[in-house]
Amino acid sequence: MKKIFITAATVALFSVSVFADGSKKANVSSNVTSQFEANFIDAKNVTWSVDKDFQKADFILNGVKATAFYNHDGDFVALTEDVDAKAVPAKVKAEIAAKYKGFDINGVIIIQNNTDLNPEADETAYFVDLKSADKELLMKITPSLHLQLAKEIK
Repeated sequence: MKKIFITAATVALFSVSVFADGSKKANVSSNVTSQFEANFIDAKNVTWSVDKDFQKADFILNGVKATAFYNHDGDFVALTEDVDAKAVPAKVKAEIAAKYKGFDINGVIIIQNNTDLNPEADETAYFVDLKSADKELLMKITPSLHLQLAKEIK
């Protein structure tokens, strides 16, 4: 079940969202904001949002867009960071060209999961958002450098 939440978090990064004003933290627990400020000292442009599953901080860290996810109990769940599409391994790019003709890489993220909280999750995973004129797919890059469908977005 927790693995589904991680995938849902990943999908949320590629979906349209409305975020609360960064100065309004009424729905974010003080424990979470304290943890965040201690762990991400150099974070810039922090914007908080809360949904039914997570308390999320979207921010810039060392010039990279990132999101920290916390559950409603205040536990750190995962960190996602945008990655340049150039970082996608050649073997994966070849698979995209062969099996997903007409699709372009729309975005790439790396997710670092808290495996103490969720031992079933991969410690680190990469996801590629593939987009064509009429379809969008969220694909996980497996450890053997193949693509696995995580979610059909549209």
